[in-house]
Amino acid sequence: MKTLKIPYSTSYLELNLEEEFLNDVLVSKTHEYQVHERQEEIVRRALDEPILSGHLCDIAVNAKNLLLITSDHTRPVPSKITLPVILKEIRRKNAAIKVKILIATGFHRLTTHEEMLMKFGRKLMETEEIINHDSRDSSNMVYKGILPSGGELWVNSLVDWADAVISEGFIEPHFFAGFSGGRKSILPGIASEKTVLANHCSKFIASSYARTGNLENNPINEDMMYAAKAAKLQFILNVVINGEKNIINAFAGDSVKAHAAGCDFVKKLAGVKAANAADIVITSNGGYPLDQNIYQAVKGMTAAEACVKKDGVIIMVAACNDGHGGEEFYRWFSDAKSPSEVVRKIARIEQYETIADQWEAQILARILLKCEVIMVTDKCDPGLITNMHMKQADSLEQALELAGKRVGQDAKITVIPDGVSVIVK
Repeated sequence: MKTLKIPYSTSYLELNLEEEFLNDVLVSKTHEYQVHERQEEIVRRALDEPILSGHLCDIAVNAKNLLLITSDHTRPVPSKITLPVILKEIRRKNAAIKVKILIATGFHRLTTHEEMLMKFGRKLMETEEIINHDSRDSSNMVYKGILPSGGELWVNSLVDWADAVISEGFIEPHFFAGFSGGRKSILPGIASEKTVLANHCSKFIASSYARTGNLENNPINEDMMYAAKAAKLQFILNVVINGEKNIINAFAGDSVKAHAAGCDFVKKLAGVKAANAADIVITSNGGYPLDQNIYQAVKGMTAAEACVKKDGVIIMVAACNDGHGGEEFYRWFSDAKSPSEVVRKIARIEQYETIADQWEAQILARILLKCEVIMVTDKCDPGLITNMHMKQADSLEQALELAGKRVGQDAKITVIPDGVSVIVK
C-alpha cells in the first residue's frame, strides 16, 4: 500500500493505493531540491549577480519614475518576500524615485483588496502605490505596434509614464506559453483585452509548438517576446518555487537572458518521463492559489492529458471554490451539446474575432475528446461541473469508484501530485 498526498486548496487529500495498481508517480524535482539559504538571501543573491544586466540600483539611479509589475492573485509569487528586497534595491541610490506597482491581471478579474492584503501584506499596502491593471479599460492603454501574429499591441499606459519598467514573477511550466515568467508580465500581464484575444487565437492554441515546456517556434511566445521589447521591459526578478511555495532559486537581470536561464533550470527539474500511458491519471493544480476555479484547473489537466490512454479518465483534484472562473469560459460548455461542438465552433473563429476565454475552452474540449474528466471538490457547485461535460466527486475514493466503472476495477493509475509543476515527456 502506498500513501500519496494530493494538494487541495491550502491542504492535501490523502490517497492509499495498492502498489499493483500504481503505474507511476510523476513528481517535479523542484519539490525535493535542497537549498541552504533563507528565501530573502536567494533573492538578494540574484539581484547582486544580475544576468547580462547592470544592477537594479544603477538602472534606477537616474530614473524619476519606475514601474514595477507584479503578479496577481492567481499566481503564487511570494511577493511579501520579494518586493521588500526589490524595493530596497531600487531606492538604494535614489531614495526620491517614484515607484508604482502594477498588478498584472492579464485577462483575469481584478485582484480584490483582501487578496492584495494576503499577497503583499498590510505594510506594503499602506506604504506603496499598488494599482490593478484592467485589460478592459481601453482608455488607459497605449499602442505599441503590430505583433508578429499581426495583432495590435496595446498595453497599460503606465509604461509611458515610467523611465524604467521592471517586473517580478515566477517561472513554472505553462501549458501553451511554454513557461510562465519574464515576458508574460507584459503580454498578457498588462496588455489590453484586444491584444490578449489576438494572441490567444484558436490557430495558435492548436499549434503543436504551443505546449508545456516549449518556447522554440511557439507563436504565442513570439508575440510575448515582441511585447516585452516594445514595452521596454528592462529588468526582471523571477523566482522558482517548490511545492510548499517556498523560493528555491531566483534569476535577475536582462528580461530575455535571465528568463532563459530560469527556464533552463526549471526544465531540468520539471521534466518527467511517464513509463507508459495509464487508464487513470490523478493530478492537481498544486493547491491554492491555482486551484481556485475550473478555468485554472485546465492547466493541471494538460499534464495528465499527456500520459492518459485514449478513452481513459483524468481525476482532477481542485477546490474550485471560486466557481468556473469565467462566464464566457463556462458558457462554451453549458451551451454546447458536446465537447466536439465546442471544438468545431472555436476552430471557425478568426484571429481578430477571438472570444473571451475561448483558448481555455479549446484546450479543455481537446482533453474531453480524449478522455473523461472527474473533478474532485467539495467546495464547488456540482452543477457547474456537470454542465461543463465533466463529472464531480466529493472525494478521491468516490472519483476512483466512478473511474473504475468506465475503465475497469483493475485499471493502472498514474499519479501526478502537482500537474502544473511538471513537463511530461
